[in-house]
Amino acid sequence: MTTATYAGHDVEVDGEGFLEDPSEWTREMATEIARDAGIETLSAEHWKVVDFMRAQYAEKGTGPTVRVLGKTSGVSIKELYELFPKGPAKTAARIAGIPKPRGCI
Repeated sequence: MTTATYAGHDVEVDGEGFLEDPSEWTREMATEIARDAGIETLSAEHWKVVDFMRAQYAEKGTGPTVRVLGKTSGVSIKELYELFPKGPAKTAARIAGIPKPRGCI
């Protein structure tokens, strides 16, 4: 297990940088995690996806796949790839402080 520091808090992360305990996540951490992922600023559209990811995780125990995100988040798949070019579901989940969605490699 590895420790990372975001917004002044030390948190345990797995080998891919996903928080081990999603309850430790804060919005301030998200901006730093995003920078680590190559996203300098989180826009309102980014936050829409991040908040959707967290809500889905809270409701279902897992984050949504890209396909589900594109159909139900209010952000099209094309926009998702523009917002999160390195893989929308995986990157958004990491920024949202939730585990990697099933099916992501």
